[in-house]
Amino acid sequence: MSHHECCCGCNDNREAVRENAKAALTPEIVAFIEECAADAHPESQLIRVLHRVQEHYGHLGREQMDAVAQLLQVPASKVTGVATFYHFFRLEPRGKFMISVCLGTACYVKGAERVADRLQEELGIHFGETTKDGLFSLNATRCVGTCGLAPVVVVEDKVYGDMTPDQVPALLEKYTKKA
Repeated sequence: MSHHECCCGCNDNREAVRENAKAALTPEIVAFIEECAADAHPESQLIRVLHRVQEHYGHLGREQMDAVAQLLQVPASKVTGVATFYHFFRLEPRGKFMISVCLGTACYVKGAERVADRLQEELGIHFGETTKDGLFSLNATRCVGTCGLAPVVVVEDKVYGDMTPDQVPALLEKYTKKA
């Protein structure tokens, strides 16, 4: 038996698996992960690594999470667990336009929930989801610091204040035309 075979006769494909993992990520991210893997406790670097991956790809896809697990030598279940536990990680691609509805106290009191309901109804999605056409992602957020304009919807970086449910269709149409 050669040193590349295990006791059951199957080939030891660890190197091939590592090469596939490297191919799923950019060389810069691979270098960053290898640097983190050298840490005495590489699992403590997992959140930093996932942030870096999401920053590049816009979300954490299954292929990228599996590659992180392989290269950081952390169980895939731990990577998935961290990615699903923290709200700032996205497992699905983001829409072209990110819509955030402020549900902070001032906005909520002034009717943000009705605006949010109308957005969900018009888009056919819930918070944290992206429309099938990939145009819009919907997000609930807390105070955006524009309480005097409550209720507030933010599309990309543009703030829309004094929003009413009836203004939602026109707002969506404006961005649909931009696409």
